Amino acid sequence: MADQDRITTFINSLDRGNAPYLDDVEREAISGEVPIIRKDTQTLLKFLMAQNRPVNILEVGCAVGFSALLMAEYSGDDTKITTIEKYEKRIPVAKANFEKYDHGKKITLLEGDAMDILKTLSSGYDFIFMDAAKGQYINFLPECLRLLNKGGLLVSDNVLQDGDVFESRFAVTRRNRTIHARMRDYLYELTHNDQLNTVILTVGDGMSLSVKI
Repeated sequence: MADQDRITTFINSLDRGNAPYLDDVEREAISGEVPIIRKDTQTLLKFLMAQNRPVNILEVGCAVGFSALLMAEYSGDDTKITTIEKYEKRIPVAKANFEKYDHGKKITLLEGDAMDILKTLSSGYDFIFMDAAKGQYINFLPECLRLLNKGGLLVSDNVLQDGDVFESRFAVTRRNRTIHARMRDYLYELTHNDQLNTVILTVGDGMSLSVKI
């Protein structure tokens, strides 16, 4: 059996690519050492936009706005996206990217701590993309469940943590043990919560897809 990296490289070689402006945003982010969702993650998000046709999207963790712009580009004309970011250095970049590239004015950026902001939002989201501080996923989950419609989809990125999540806590560095434990708790909750039907995929750095039932 070929190794996972070779399989991923081959699959990514078949991708049709993104709108050129998204490539520009991605290059600028990478040059500035800003984490960007991986190619196969991008492909899955585009597929989910086409398959689910979400109208009201919530993104927890905006960074410089790449994934919000990607969802805006490949979703319907009536889609609205609310995205949250607290890192002050990234907010102006995200704003500039939205001003330049969000031609349909689909995206609303909320500035501040996601835990505080989530509590102020009203329910009615049919798609939530979780891509913020990994150690906070478990804390964000109750509010996300409140906000998500029945039949809605919660997509969580980076849930395998480059393989750390399935290692013993003693195999990860001491400074990463809290995140390691919290991500394990998060995955357990996703797969055992009676409100959710969850599948965990090895796409990118691990993605979970959870339908609220």
